[in-house]
Amino acid sequence: MTYKTKGTCSQLINFEIENGQVKDVEFIGGCNGNLQGIASLVEGMEVSDVIDRLEGIKCGWKDTSCPDQLAKALRMAVSGELG
Repeated sequence: MTYKTKGTCSQLINFEIENGQVKDVEFIGGCNGNLQGIASLVEGMEVSDVIDRLEGIKCGWKDTSCPDQLAKALRMAVSGELG
């Protein structure tokens, strides 16, 4: 699945969900090292746990962040809003 981010330095997030777990997360753009770390940390976690941990995180003065955008993408995916 691909999610177009809003309000962050990264432009896209590619990911898969298999058996309720987050797989193959890839951020396009943004702070490469930090985003690789986030992707590695959430790999294999339950979708609901990732959403609970990352949703609402802000980046500086912004109302969102790359982790928050991942949570939004996952929430949309499980609700069927994201193809």
